[in-house]
Amino acid sequence: MSAHEDTHAHDDHGHHHKETFVTKYIFSQDHKMIAKQYLITGTIMGVIGVFMSMMFRMQLAWPEQPNVLFEAILGKWAPNGVMDADIYLALVTIHGTIMVFFVLTAGLSGTFSNLLIPLQIGARDMASGFLNMISYWLFFLSSVIMVISLFVEAGPAAAGWTIYPPLSALPMAQGGSGLGMTLWLVSMAIFIASSLMGSLNYIVTVINLRTKGMSMTRLPLTIWTFFITAVIGVISFPVLLSAALLLIMDRSFGTSFFLSDIFIQGEVLHYQGGSPVLFEHLFWFLGHPEVYIVILPAMGLVSEIMASNSRKPIFGYRAMIASVLAIAFLSTIVWGHHMFVSGMNPFLGSVFTFTTLLIAIPSAVKAFNWITTLWKGNLQMNPAMLFSIGFVSTFITGGLTGIILGDSALDINVHDTYFVVAHFHLVMGISALYGMFAGIYHWYPKMFGRMLNKNLGYIHFWVTAVCAYGVFFPMHFIGMAGLPRRYYTNTNFPLFDDLANVNVIITIFALIGGIVQIVYLYNFFSSIFYGKKAVQNPWKSNTLEWTTPVEHLHGNWPGEIPHVYRWSYDYSKPGHDEDFVPQNVPLMEGEEELQH
Repeated sequence: MSAHEDTHAHDDHGHHHKETFVTKYIFSQDHKMIAKQYLITGTIMGVIGVFMSMMFRMQLAWPEQPNVLFEAILGKWAPNGVMDADIYLALVTIHGTIMVFFVLTAGLSGTFSNLLIPLQIGARDMASGFLNMISYWLFFLSSVIMVISLFVEAGPAAAGWTIYPPLSALPMAQGGSGLGMTLWLVSMAIFIASSLMGSLNYIVTVINLRTKGMSMTRLPLTIWTFFITAVIGVISFPVLLSAALLLIMDRSFGTSFFLSDIFIQGEVLHYQGGSPVLFEHLFWFLGHPEVYIVILPAMGLVSEIMASNSRKPIFGYRAMIASVLAIAFLSTIVWGHHMFVSGMNPFLGSVFTFTTLLIAIPSAVKAFNWITTLWKGNLQMNPAMLFSIGFVSTFITGGLTGIILGDSALDINVHDTYFVVAHFHLVMGISALYGMFAGIYHWYPKMFGRMLNKNLGYIHFWVTAVCAYGVFFPMHFIGMAGLPRRYYTNTNFPLFDDLANVNVIITIFALIGGIVQIVYLYNFFSSIFYGKKAVQNPWKSNTLEWTTPVEHLHGNWPGEIPHVYRWSYDYSKPGHDEDFVPQNVPLMEGEEELQH
């Protein structure tokens, strides 16, 4: 331990040099600044992603009706204000890509792993500040390339966010298979490099830089989830990189890893021997763990916020850690449930059904533990707490439909319908966004030294919560009625005429839900300058980040790093005057350390 403290002392001396604007705000190696860079970049990408979803929802609600907005924004893609079918698919593709990778992965892992890992384990900074900076700038570069792909003449990538061949492998297949698709692949390759650098940094920091007394069983659940998320990322991201590289070779160098016996307009192409299903295996080997890469950090944030705002120890601390480990293991062996209708061997389908249903157990353990943490607690209903409770609600309602989709016999009936869209948006999209909002409302004072406006936070939560269910709840029913996803209009199918009104209702909720995010954006950006000044520990929490001064300094603590004497959930402990006991407060004589 002493060598480790020496390193910290040495680091501390290295940070007294004068920082310029560029080294402080742009090419910063301070984890707190990099967290803010991730958050603001992710927010900008989120605005683009949500705006796209509002556009294609309008197309679904009022198909073939001229729309001034389409004509103004899409130009040649919306002749006379009517959206072109190709650009509809491109909007869906880029919306999915941006939300999954650039908003949820960056907004949760990028922002909160960076902000909280050094602060909560008692470290001066990440293991490598330079690697951390490089990982952000690669993320930024990949975001820029993804946005540039929107302005390519032939159109952005349009093969769905899962980019299945042959649409993604044949540049001549459609407009969105050309340069836009190439830029998508380049952007994702750079994004994966960024994620891997970040993940390795997080793992090394958690293992090597914990302060004295911070054993693994004293870590807050946030750190456990960030750590396990990083491990899943290191295991699964390289597989998507290999799939992207093989796809680039199929597109540009005449190989046929994913192509076989293809005809275009009666002409036989020279590809043979490849298999599009191979691409599906490689894609979903990352694609399913990616769901947990997105949701696990949100689970950690919500656990921390709930314990702090219930004024109670988290219920079942060790069971929570065990369930995170179980989810991490199972998440890598369930990817085949995305492929039940791909012609895969039915026996394999039964294996994947079993492993998929098994993952419901650790997920249920977590849900019960959150509910039990709330039970009989002294609940502080601030916006962070409301979003945390909203997270538990959407995670349970979205998770229940996963049981249907995870069963190969039941899945066949609703596969590729809006039922699937409703399921994954609730369990992963909305839940992860709620976790992210909860984290922002809770740790904003730590990031910016100011408080967010509480009343605007309440408006943001309630309108968002009502609209989220208003959008995705009816989708289950139109999905069960057989409405397929990714069709830009259903007017050609008289069978679906009765569902047109439901699409209008969904779209109205989507538009209101999208517009109310302006309240949040205003609150976020105006509070940076005009928000109420924060005190050191506004929520009376126990974890170490609230022992650092409000004014940021590179190195986190002036002087010595605090030592840890207890776990992070000593709330309302008998024998203490206050209802919280920070981790750096030594045990009193005769006091027992709690470990649930």
